Amino acid sequence: MKTLRFCLSLLALCALLVGTAPMIRSTSADDLSAATNSELARARNATAKYHDVATAEADGYVLEGCVPGEGLEYVNEDLIDCTFDIEHPEALHYIQEGNHLRLVGVEYVVPTDCTATAPEGFTGDADEWEFMAEGFPIWAVRAALWLPNPNGMFAENNPRVPSCP
Repeated sequence: MKTLRFCLSLLALCALLVGTAPMIRSTSADDLSAATNSELARARNATAKYHDVATAEADGYVLEGCVPGEGLEYVNEDLIDCTFDIEHPEALHYIQEGNHLRLVGVEYVVPTDCTATAPEGFTGDADEWEFMAEGFPIWAVRAALWLPNPNGMFAENNPRVPSCP
């Protein structure tokens, strides 16, 4: 009799867990298409060299300041044009870790003069472009390539990024 009760209790618990499974969603990963994930892999491959901030500086990225939820923002103004280029983000985001900077994400920028509507970016509709980002006449989208954002790959702010000093 004890075995039967135990089995029924276990069965009920399993049914409860299975019934709630569709409601459980990971906050650390997006449900992105294979095409989007492939594009993100291309972006990671292209920006891996920028884990060394000296390489970023040598390639024309300049510290513009600190943006809350994004980190220290290095911008390459020569890349700001009317095109979205997965392998050449206009900005790189870093956080201070000990005595060095850690690359945490990238940002793509397209001037608003180029388009009145959000630019075509990554495949699908997960990337949400911000109009007049940071008060500038630009469209911008961020990608948390190197420090996962619990709010999503393309969320505007990453709560895991420390506050600006």
